[in-house]
Amino acid sequence: MGTILTADQALDEFRAAGALLEGHFILSSGLHSPVFLQKMFVFQDPARTERLCRALAEKAREAFGPIDVVASPAVGGIVPGYETARWLGAKAIFVEREDGAFRLRRGFAIAPGARVLMVEDIITTGLSSRECLAALAEHPGTIAGAACLIDRSGGKADIGVPRVALATLDIPAYPADALPPELAALPAVKPGSRALGGAA
Repeated sequence: MGTILTADQALDEFRAAGALLEGHFILSSGLHSPVFLQKMFVFQDPARTERLCRALAEKAREAFGPIDVVASPAVGGIVPGYETARWLGAKAIFVEREDGAFRLRRGFAIAPGARVLMVEDIITTGLSSRECLAALAEHPGTIAGAACLIDRSGGKADIGVPRVALATLDIPAYPADALPPELAALPAVKPGSRALGGAA
């Protein structure tokens, strides 16, 4: 099909959308970073989202074979999960927080024997991915693997299953008490959404 994107092409989509931000950011993990990927700037453009998720679907199909269900963590994973599922010919469902933990709600179910792909937007520490996968593991079906648009851990975040990413970056992230001076000198902005939806 020829829609596999190189890592640079995937990042160019983020740059062109104004979604690759530089400054001092507090990530949803609580870590601080000089780079923030504002994926919603990408997802507001359906054509750009289609290009990225079609390429991600091809990469996932190549790595994991046929997929029946794509499951994503709310909120950030819903759009890329849906669009990736569309290109895989799979159902798209999502987990959301209830009492601070991810669960399948809204009558979503995974049939026995279904091959499940967990799709994330961006992986930093892998916490959301691990929480999502733990919720999915409580249901029948087989978790084939995981896919994300950008892995900003440099491939180091262990999520417990094989994964593919359109781009793997090693973007530094620091605990609040170990900031380099050039980062500490900038005002911190907290753009993430993990606190939404009743998380503790």
